[in-house]
Amino acid sequence: MKRVNDLIVFDLESTVNGNHMVFRPSAIVMPDGTLTLVDTGLPGMKDTIDAQLREAGFSLADVKQIIVTHHDLDHIGSLEAIVGQTGAAVLALEDEVPYITGEKRSQKLPSEAETQKLLADPDLDPARRAMLTRPPVKVPVTRALHDGEELPGGLRIIATPGHTVGHASVYVTGSKTLITGDALTSQDGRLNGPNERATPDMPTALASVKKLAGLDVQTILAYHGGLVTENADSQLKALAQA
Repeated sequence: MKRVNDLIVFDLESTVNGNHMVFRPSAIVMPDGTLTLVDTGLPGMKDTIDAQLREAGFSLADVKQIIVTHHDLDHIGSLEAIVGQTGAAVLALEDEVPYITGEKRSQKLPSEAETQKLLADPDLDPARRAMLTRPPVKVPVTRALHDGEELPGGLRIIATPGHTVGHASVYVTGSKTLITGDALTSQDGRLNGPNERATPDMPTALASVKKLAGLDVQTILAYHGGLVTENADSQLKALAQA
């Protein structure tokens, strides 16, 4: 867990398909002392999030709303559990809502017909089979958001599609902090573009990077890679021009 100004960044570790991964949801400390979560990690990460909040002097009881950047499982996996414990409101961009509520299949899953074809293969990789047969996360969304909308406390919602159709980033105007979800990645403090292998629409995703470069930022948080604090604004603008 790291605390930077009004942002608490979680370090959630897991092994996925044999690969060690670190996921970085976050919590924004609001002016009234409550918390806004941004994403929730994989299934089963609720208690770890609570433990890391307690290290920062908070707990899940302080969470009043959750902004979902997009519906990939590593972002909404613990959403249902956290909402069940806290009663927090769930907010997401309008285009992403039906994927979170389960009205639509995950954008990155194959069609129903293709899924059945894959599952009929006895040699299908067990991890892939588990992903295809996992029950979808279905959570009611309290409020559908729109591009440019500003929430109380100075949280501006930025539509950054490409990684998914309704991907959102969050700009904290007071601290000039940009939470990018999977619209950007980073490594050791160096900012990188979206992960091409996990991004179905790269032209749109790259247009979203250019859009983000129009903001005045001091700190950037990428869900995969973590914080970028050194020359974050210039790194973002250079990336947009590449």
